[in-house]
Amino acid sequence: MTVPEAPLGELEGGRGPTADGWFVLGVRESQWFHAEGRSAVAHFEGTVDFPQLGVSVWSLGPGEAMSMYHWEADQEDFLVVSGEAVLVVEGEERPLQAWDFVHCPPGTKHTIVGAGTGRCVVVAVGAREHQDTPDWGGYTVDATAARHGASVEADTIHPAEAYAPLHKRQPTAYRDGWLPD
Repeated sequence: MTVPEAPLGELEGGRGPTADGWFVLGVRESQWFHAEGRSAVAHFEGTVDFPQLGVSVWSLGPGEAMSMYHWEADQEDFLVVSGEAVLVVEGEERPLQAWDFVHCPPGTKHTIVGAGTGRCVVVAVGAREHQDTPDWGGYTVDATAARHGASVEADTIHPAEAYAPLHKRQPTAYRDGWLPD
């Protein structure tokens, strides 16, 4: 069996696959999502869902959180490629720098917040076994995350509730400076 190459199409905010198959796509030309005051994220799925593994690249400015403090029923892993960040994990802070790897087994409460004076780039990878089920995970109140503006006010399993106070990320083309040269 030969797996076909996926066609890449123009999407709002960049390019992405429009059918299943293998492909090569530069991060700068992929579909990005951003809102002022929030981190920017590059998605690679286009109009196709990756059923087993989610992969994204995040560009966080100082003080910008990758997500609200949460836990998931599936494993997540993060690789800091450039810059500095703060990992908030299980109510504690850990400084991160380029080439630090973070492993979050299922159930680990966490978020990553940009730190330092410049942008931080993080590659995020997460399993998707429970992604579309009611037991996917949840957002929990945490004082340490709150100091970084990344805590919900009340525990919830609903992303719309967790992110309601924030501007919604919209598709947007890559902006110079989000990734290092």
